[in-house]
Amino acid sequence: MPEATTPEDGEDGVRIDLISGARMEGLTSMEKIRLILDSVRDGDIVVLEAGLSPEEESKLIEVTMTEISPDDFSGIEIETYPTSGQPNQGLVGRLLGKEETANKLTVIGPANQIETLHKDEDLISALVSRK
Repeated sequence: MPEATTPEDGEDGVRIDLISGARMEGLTSMEKIRLILDSVRDGDIVVLEAGLSPEEESKLIEVTMTEISPDDFSGIEIETYPTSGQPNQGLVGRLLGKEETANKLTVIGPANQIETLHKDEDLISALVSRK
């Protein structure tokens, strides 16, 4: 897979990485977390087509907390919602260990650059600023 390019010095804007479910499918949980955190630490916004499992989301938050430093990395902002037409997984599904990753869209970005303005069942509205 080709390497992603980064904006040249002096270019304004915010880079958004739209990552397909197929790309994430072949990765381990820690590879997914590293891919996400490396992009977000560079100031990029990451949009996951398929989302993360609840366990992967928890691990992402846990790893993020260990990497926060006041002058370097302020953490992440994460918003997830089920795609339309798919029912939310109930308690029975979670107890039986059924994954719900295929039915979610997830937006992740640097906490100091992305602010969620509104979220409902079919819309995430966010304000994204430059560094």
